[in-house]
Formats: sequence, C-alpha cells, structure tokens
Amino acid sequence: MTDTAQDIENRLGLNRAGGVIPRWIKYLIGIVVFVGITVFWLASGDQGGGVEYITAPAVTGDLRVTVTATGTVEPTNLVEISSELSGTLDTVNVDFNDTVTKGSVLAELDTTKLEALLAVSKASLDSAIARVAIAEATLEETRESYETARSLEARGVTSHQAIVAERAAFVRAQSALQSAVADRALAEANLDLNHAELAKACICSPIDGVVLDRAVDAGQIVAAALSAPVLFTIAEDLAQMELQVDIDEADIGRTAVGNKATFTVDAYDNRLFPAAISEIRFAPLTVDGVVTYKAILSVDNSDLALRPGMTATADIVVAEITDALTVPNAALRYTPPAAPVEAEERS
Repeated sequence: MTDTAQDIENRLGLNRAGGVIPRWIKYLIGIVVFVGITVFWLASGDQGGGVEYITAPAVTGDLRVTVTATGTVEPTNLVEISSELSGTLDTVNVDFNDTVTKGSVLAELDTTKLEALLAVSKASLDSAIARVAIAEATLEETRESYETARSLEARGVTSHQAIVAERAAFVRAQSALQSAVADRALAEANLDLNHAELAKACICSPIDGVVLDRAVDAGQIVAAALSAPVLFTIAEDLAQMELQVDIDEADIGRTAVGNKATFTVDAYDNRLFPAAISEIRFAPLTVDGVVTYKAILSVDNSDLALRPGMTATADIVVAEITDALTVPNAALRYTPPAAPVEAEERS
C-alpha cells in the first residue's frame, strides 16, 4: 500500500508533542505522495498497453475521386463466321493466330453436288433460250400468214372462217413466245441461285484481322439447317482494344463519357494501362438483384500486351482537384482502444 502523509510524518517524528512542522514541509510531503500515486496508477495502466498516435504531415498535392469497376478486355470488332450451307468441309486453310485479309479463303465445302446442280441449271437455260428462238420463228410465220389472210379477205378471195383461224394461230404464237421468255427468265434465275450457292461453299473472311478461334477441321460435317454453327472467330484489330466494365448503379451518376481511367490485369501486376470511357450503355444488367451498367473504355494496345478475355480492374477518375491540401484518410477516423478482457472467474 502507498504510505499516507500522516504515516510519513509519524516515521519522521514530525508529530511529536511540542514539535512545530513548517508548512512547506507539509506541502512537499503532499506533492511527493501525489506523484507517487500518479506514477503507480500509470504503471499499472501501462500493463494493458497504452494508446499510441500515428502522425503524418498535411501536404499539398492532387486529389482524385475514383470509381472502381471490373470487366474484361475485348477486341473492338469481333466477327463470328458461320456457314449458310450444310455439307462436308473439304479444306480448312487457317489456324489459330493466323493473320487474314478480307476475302481470304478460310475453308471450303465439298462442291460436287453444287457443281452438278449448276450444270443442270445451265442446261435448262440453254433449252429455254432455244424455245424462245422457236417461239419467235413461229410468231413470225403466223404473223405473215395472218397478214396474207387479211389481204385475201379484203379482195373477197378467202372465207371469213379462214381469217379467224389465222388470227387464232397468230395469238397462240404470241402467247407461246411470252411463255418461252418467262421460262428463260426462270432458268436464268435458277442459274444465278446455283452460282450463289456455289459461292457460299467458300467460307471467306469478311474483314482484315487475326483468327482467334477455329472450331472445325477438314472432313467435318457442317449442319446449318437449324442454327448456323460458329466456325471461326476473327478479331479485326488487336492494336485497338476496348475494356468492358460493369459500373454499380450507385456510381453511374458520377461517371460520364470522356472520363480518364487506369486499369490493371493479372498478367502485369506492376503496370497501369491508360484508358478513357467512350460509351456508357443505358440498358441495365441485373445479376442476383444487383444492377450495373456497361461502360466501354477505349484502350491503346499497340504493343499487343493485352489479350482478349483478360480480367481487368479499372479506377475511373470522376473528379480531380490540383494543388489541394491533403491529409490521410486515417486522420478523419477514430477507433477507441479495445476494453481489457477480464479474467474468467475460477470455479
């Protein structure tokens, strides 16, 4: 226990009868006792750990408010190529990562049946052309006969029944010529159709780009009756990519087209890629009750470091202040020290 002022006076013999204790000595004794009690209390309190304060200077710098969003890196223009015809693939001319140009032959279907149909349509057209020529000759013949019959009827040489028969033959020849011309047009249309079908047997690239995916091999049967299968996937230009991110509805009001951003991908931990918002879509995306909006960020990929499908985390700058007086965020928060845990009572 801590000695009281009275105990100290008794030990020093300051309370003997007849003794006079100076006042300053009493004050000194009181101060010593107070200091001793204070030191004892602080020492006992430090056993549980004291409160420590971390300080940091306020500095002048740039202040940025950012919105974090995640998404994937995708090509700007991605084309999935299918086949309109069903058949067996005769050849496949490209593989993964091949560079192709517009019109390059990616694969070809077996054209044996198509070439046969084309030959049949050509023969049908030739027959239709011949029938038109016959109909034209017949029409010319019946026209002359009809004109002759009319001349004879005017001179009273022929009968009225003969002139009626000649006129009927002339009309029939006109109709036969019209029918032959229609058949010729039909044969030409069938020939054009078979030409188009034969052209579709060549599966060609519609753009300049790089083959990202090849889903077929030579000899494989393509069935396009119900749904056209995706045979090749081509990216137009990997030097210009886009980052598609989902922005939370709580942050969409602060973002706008033109906002600058930086993002990282798992393949390059210490590299920041620059980007800028080029489009914010109005259509919402709802997943498990969470509403987000798709934003498209333009990305320069001249060094081809980024690849399609990479997962990225983007920090979009929605507000920026330069030369502002800044302090750490921790300076605006206070967490009281944890209360000491009392020892459990022994049973």
